[in-house]
Amino acid sequence: MSQQETHGFQTEVKQLLHLMIHSLYSNKEIFLRELVSNAADAADKLRYLALTDNALYESDTELRVRISTDQEKGTVTIEDNGIGMTRDGVIEHLGTIAKSGTADFFKNLSGEESKDSQLIGQFGVGFYSAFIVADKVTVRTRAAAAAVDQAVLWESAGEGDFTVDTITKNSRGTEITLHLRDEEKEFADDTRLRSIITKYSDHISVPVEMFEAGLPETDGEDGEKIPATEGEWKPMNKATALWTRSKSDISDEEYQEFYKHISHDYADAATWSHNRVEGKQEYTSLLYIPTKAPWDMFNRDVKHGLKLFVQRVFVLDDAEQFMPTYLRFVKGLIDSNDLPLNVSREILQDNSVTKALRTGVTKRVLGMLEKMAKNDAEKYQAFWAEFGQVLKEGPAEDFANRERISGLLRFASTHNNSAVTDVSLDDYISRMKEGQDKIYYIVADSYEAAANSPHLELLRKKDIEVLLMSERIDEWLINHLTEFKDKKLHSVTRGDLELGELEDAAEKEAQEKLAGEAESLVSRIKTALEGKVSDVKVTSRLTDTPACVVAGEGEMSSQMIKLMQSAGQPVPESKPTFEINPQHPLVERLNDEQDELAFANWADLLLQQAQLSEKGSLADPSAFIKLTNQMLVASLK
Repeated sequence: MSQQETHGFQTEVKQLLHLMIHSLYSNKEIFLRELVSNAADAADKLRYLALTDNALYESDTELRVRISTDQEKGTVTIEDNGIGMTRDGVIEHLGTIAKSGTADFFKNLSGEESKDSQLIGQFGVGFYSAFIVADKVTVRTRAAAAAVDQAVLWESAGEGDFTVDTITKNSRGTEITLHLRDEEKEFADDTRLRSIITKYSDHISVPVEMFEAGLPETDGEDGEKIPATEGEWKPMNKATALWTRSKSDISDEEYQEFYKHISHDYADAATWSHNRVEGKQEYTSLLYIPTKAPWDMFNRDVKHGLKLFVQRVFVLDDAEQFMPTYLRFVKGLIDSNDLPLNVSREILQDNSVTKALRTGVTKRVLGMLEKMAKNDAEKYQAFWAEFGQVLKEGPAEDFANRERISGLLRFASTHNNSAVTDVSLDDYISRMKEGQDKIYYIVADSYEAAANSPHLELLRKKDIEVLLMSERIDEWLINHLTEFKDKKLHSVTRGDLELGELEDAAEKEAQEKLAGEAESLVSRIKTALEGKVSDVKVTSRLTDTPACVVAGEGEMSSQMIKLMQSAGQPVPESKPTFEINPQHPLVERLNDEQDELAFANWADLLLQQAQLSEKGSLADPSAFIKLTNQMLVASLK
């Protein structure tokens, strides 16, 4: 009995199909690459599951993908004898995009075709690319080991909905028929499809076959009869796993097409590394660094990791155990000879072989990035713009490689007065002043706030370089990146500046003298601001600003407090240290004030100014404005 149902597409799928139908892809032929890749994945999954359940083969062990055309009807059919789908699977996989955060992705679409096509490419559309060339798509599928009368028919014109029905299908697997639009009938030509398969799918490890018609009996040149030949299915691709071939036999184009096959990316990879390791562990790795970041890179729920093969048999799609989270942008595969074929995610978790492979591929990726940074600074800068914020998670996650990761980080700096983050820690060290033993940095809400912070005044005067950090992750990073090549990183907003040998004896003596002369002023301010600050000191870091606030040693910085609050974490109350510049006219005026109430108001005003400069906001801005107006009115009398 027919069990036809009509379902509406998920909202995001409707939007995606609209973009597909309006040909955002400039290269329409990639629909075949996407559908053949999916068919090959279905074959790989069946091969793996059949290791423990041979009945899934149903006496048909020769896995393959077959492509056929019908020029009269204007159709292309891609058929596989892989794992197939159940009715529920069809509704789930062909009616929704199985990635969280898709709504955020569509918010990023601008309406500009060139920009949107890049976004779609990063999204990885797979099956939906069929609608680039087809105005109707029909899918017939039966899951391996399911009854022949429990197959499923799925059909859609790529608009608002799709229909699902129960049918009979004798063979397992999936058959996708594309009903080509009139203007896309060129793809119903066998010769055209052969060239596309050779171009995009040569590396796929299952045969991709097309039917070659037989020849009738003919007469030879000498009158002898040349017997007729029967038509047969012939493979169009090499059908050998690309990573098992010698590097010297693989062209850059083949490497790039294989990257697109495993990543469903639209753009080429930036670089790759193909290695066979022999010895204690035997494995082959093929690792790629993408050019563009996927749109959902910061979504922690999204699966990442390498494809895992064991002795060339596909095992897992996103084996995250082989790649640390801070390298989650890396695509590729690992093929091990040392793991069991029936390995599971749980077994991988605590497996000593897994740990050794993870160590090996992590070092390989860091080596690729170091090589890129050394040999092609422009290319590395483009990589950093896409993936730098993820790499900054490294020092906290991977202690063993902390120094190597730190060498790959890039920052803005007072050296070049630009917001461009292109200064490495090695660059900084190479420019350090004689006698300088610390790497100075500041973390602020924005580049402008960091570059114009009063905390930099003395350092600018002495021409000491300061790293300017303004990304949300920077405060987290700096808590784990405490030193680099035996040079401690020191915040200019925390505790003492600790200039060491950079401060000469005369300066130190003048500073001590100034602090001594301001003792009574400091004492008055402490009394006036009791309960609002933890301490009051004469500053060593200001030249043009009356006052600033700093965090004491062991206390949270204002940036860390913001970070924790935004994550919904409770933050212990802390009071800043208030530093004053006795040589500033406002502080000199404050010192002359005899009215204790006016003195307290001026001190409070300076404190709130300093807090506003440091934090970028105040807990009670209206009270600050009221106090400012009150002091302005008083000064006019």
